[in-house]
Order: sequence, then structure tokens, then C-alpha cells
Amino acid sequence: MQLSITRNSKWVLVYLLIFVFALVLLSGLSGEVLAAREELVLATTTSTYDSGLLSELNPVFEERFNVKIKTIAVGTGAAIRHAENGDADVIMVHARPAEDEFMKEGWGVNRRDLMYNDFIIVGPGDDPAGLSEMSKAAAAFQKIANSGDKFVSRGDDSGTNKKELSIWDAAGVEPSGKWYLEIGKGMGDALVQADKMGAYTMSDRGTYLSMKDNLDLEILIQGPVKGGDQVLMNPYGVIAVNPAKYPSVNYSMAMAYIGFVTSPRGQEIVGNHRVKGEQLFFPNALSEKPNFAQYVPEDFIK
Repeated sequence: MQLSITRNSKWVLVYLLIFVFALVLLSGLSGEVLAAREELVLATTTSTYDSGLLSELNPVFEERFNVKIKTIAVGTGAAIRHAENGDADVIMVHARPAEDEFMKEGWGVNRRDLMYNDFIIVGPGDDPAGLSEMSKAAAAFQKIANSGDKFVSRGDDSGTNKKELSIWDAAGVEPSGKWYLEIGKGMGDALVQADKMGAYTMSDRGTYLSMKDNLDLEILIQGPVKGGDQVLMNPYGVIAVNPAKYPSVNYSMAMAYIGFVTSPRGQEIVGNHRVKGEQLFFPNALSEKPNFAQYVPEDFIK
């Protein structure tokens, strides 16, 4: 009888140890699951990244929603292509005609106005082409072309590049030749290259302000933020990738992100962002008469 009790006690002890080990293992696994964070892939422009805006805006969202944002900072054209390939969940871009085409073709849903800043034309302080007395971007571009002074273009299909090309077109100029350098890189690289060459370039105001202390480039043509040419207005939009195209996208988190950046809190962060004491972006998502119209491609209407 004593032998049976001893054997039973041993088995009880074994089962108890197995049970405790299982609890510890499950506890560790559940902790890992709880600690794991979702990922949201944001394809955006170099201007939002280089200017430091995202470093203020995104951490607030990440903490609130327990999500990690993976940022792909490229030109607008490349950001849109990432979305069309299903490699992004949400895009933040600044080329309205391209955004409208993206929506019409059914790649995106829920486009919202987010903010705006403006473009400026910058160049060397001695201003060899003589732009400083001018106010219109197209006329300034025409003068640069006529003078043959060097101009650095991003040449990367970004929103800035698209706007630049539209201004050359308005000026009646086909930019080409030794004076016109396309570098296929972002805004920061274009500014550095223009600085090295003593050349002109067109920049978004935010990136220029964030780098100007290290550049010998001056603003020669102002955009509308400082009362300049309205042609240089630079609006930004945010768009979720259509889950009907790519069911694997993190659509719910993309919609949450859009809701956050266009909310009073998100817009406050946008408006409060400063570099060298100067406001870089101006929020415009909030309106007393919001327009919620969006493209709904017929292919996805049931």
C-alpha cells in the first residue's frame, strides 16, 4: 500500500511540474503576443521625412494604436507605385493630378486633404540670372533657360518634379542641355547639388528651411505662403490603399491613421511643427463644411 502511494505521489509531482512548465511557457508566449505590434507601411514623400514632420507626427499614433509605422520616403510617383504594387497600406503625397488618377483607377480610397506648404525657387546669392526682382515662377524659369545658368532638377517623378515640369511647360521651355541637370534623387540631394554647383533649383519650403544653415542658397521666388506666386502652392493628401485590390493591406490601421492625421490632434501637430522657429506645414483637413466625396470605381460596386 505504501509503495502504491509513493508511486502515485511521484506521478502527481511529475504532472504538477509539467503543468507549471506549460503555464510558464504559455505565459511567455502570451506576453510576446501582447507585446507584438502591428505594422503600418506608409509610402510618402521625402519632404515630409526630411523636414522632420513625421518624427513628431508618427510616434504619437504609434503609441496610441500600438503599431509600428514603416516609412518609405520616396518621391510622390514612386510612393504611388508602391501603393499600386500593394507594397504600402497608406500614402501621403503631394501631386493632386496624380492622386486623382490613382483614385479614379481604383487603387485608393478615402482621400483626404491633410496640409499644404509651398514651393520656392532658390539659387546662389549673386543670382546670375537676375531672378530677385521677379515674382512669377514661369517667367523666372524662362529667364534661367535664356541665360543658360545651371538648374538642378530632382528628375525623380516626385510631386516636386511634376510641379517643376508643369512650370517649364507654362514657360514654353523644353528643359534640356548642359545647363539642366536631372539627378534622379530627393530634395535634400538636389539642394546640396545646387549648392555645390552654384545653380538654381525648386524646393518645397520645408526641406529648404531645415537645411538652409548648411547651404549658400537664397530664396529668390516666393510661393503663396509668403505672398508669392499661387502657382507654387503645394497641397498634400493622404490616401488608404484599396483592400479590394490588395486584401492583405492593413486597411483598418490605414483608416485609423487617416483619421488621426486629419483629426484636431493630428492637425495640431502638423501646425505646431517648426524648424528654426518657422512653421513648415499648414493644416487644412478640418472644415466647417467638409466634402466627403470620393471616387467609387464601378468595378467595386456590388
